[in-house]
Amino acid sequence: MAKIVGVLTAGGDTPGLNAALRGLGKSAHHLFNIQLIGFYDGFRGLMQDRTINLDEAALSGILTSGGTILGTSRDKPDRMPIGGKLVDMTEAMVDTYNRHHLDVLVCIGGGGTHKNAYLLQQKGLNVITMPKSIDNDVACTDVTIGFDTALGIATEAIDRLHSTAHSHHRIIVVELMGHNTGWLALGSGVAGGADVILIPEIPYETEKVADAIISRSHGGKRFSIVAVSEGAMSVPDAAHYRKLIAAKEEASSREMKEEARSRLLEFQASRANHTMRLAQELEQLTGLESRVTILGYVQRGGTPSSRDRLLATELGTATAALIAEGTCGVMVAVKNEGTLPVPLEDVVGIRKTVPRDHSWIETARRVSTCLGD
Repeated sequence: MAKIVGVLTAGGDTPGLNAALRGLGKSAHHLFNIQLIGFYDGFRGLMQDRTINLDEAALSGILTSGGTILGTSRDKPDRMPIGGKLVDMTEAMVDTYNRHHLDVLVCIGGGGTHKNAYLLQQKGLNVITMPKSIDNDVACTDVTIGFDTALGIATEAIDRLHSTAHSHHRIIVVELMGHNTGWLALGSGVAGGADVILIPEIPYETEKVADAIISRSHGGKRFSIVAVSEGAMSVPDAAHYRKLIAAKEEASSREMKEEARSRLLEFQASRANHTMRLAQELEQLTGLESRVTILGYVQRGGTPSSRDRLLATELGTATAALIAEGTCGVMVAVKNEGTLPVPLEDVVGIRKTVPRDHSWIETARRVSTCLGD
């Protein structure tokens, strides 16, 4: 008897999602006698029971397409915006799962998606996840779908900035995605030859960054390129942020938790233009003109790289094989050139940050890249 499997993509759109759907679907059809149903727009589509039959026709020609044919959203099962309020809609999703007689629900996404999938697993659903994130911050996997493509886009952007930088005696500051982790800025900064790389894991001192730029200028260098994660913080900001997080975790009453959460949101809002402010501060400290480039969502777009297509296809086919053998409650992780099922509870609530002793950091220091510390 054929198994019936549902699949959704959630969180931010990422290159390689369609390749993962294709890998899952083609192996499900040809090898494992699995019927695949897609849910539109993440967990919202699961709640609303909006589906597509992912047959051969639906999966044809999507390997090289960016984004996801299923669409996506950041909606959470237990905090779904309905009529201007946040409503727990997990039971509606359980009803949809049962209505379609699903054997397994596959959720492809980042940290938030894994948390939401685990919530549904606790409601009795059989769940398997695949890791995707241009930030490469999902725990227990060597790499995520979409990271390689974003890394290539960011590196090419820095390469192009080198070309224009040669013509002017300026500081060029480029902001890259990465609210909480610096994998993208660090990797593209090293690959693109950035002179300064600032990431969330290493709080920076603006004066030290300025000193490094001045030293380059005195050495005859006409320009400096500063690659900044959007979540990078100065030493004072990082200390303040840690205090706010601690206050939120230590809050003992609902009122105290709400107050701590409000202060944290205020702090995050105050940092909306931090890259522009950093550029202005560097301009004042060095006497050099600065220019800012914010790459934004361009890092999520375009055709997935060959490596991401290969990775996504490998994860998709491995997921189909696990479903066929009856495995669920796991994330299909990338480990040492292969795949490995990791218990979902080991992934949830953990973010993979850049270790201070990571080889990329050591490499950056060896080529005299300033990390702001």
